[in-house]
Amino acid sequence: MSLWAERARAELRATGDVPAAPRRADDPLSVLTAQERQVVRLAATGASNRDIAAQLYLSPRTVGYHLYKAFPKLGISSRAELARVCGT
Repeated sequence: MSLWAERARAELRATGDVPAAPRRADDPLSVLTAQERQVVRLAATGASNRDIAAQLYLSPRTVGYHLYKAFPKLGISSRAELARVCGT
């Protein structure tokens, strides 16, 4: 059974799907993907989507998408709350 589970995880990773990680009490950003974490940290400093996109070689729309996916995972609804969550 564990072989099938590992194979399923590998195939999900190959499609770009990232299973939800368990939330760690010491790191509220632990539920985010690596890319979402980078975008959220930069947005928490006050950087615009355009600035974040230029720094990470993404489009501003992609940055917006990552924030759109990250907000519900973090339990927030605005950029203003990012600083509180990120501790900045």
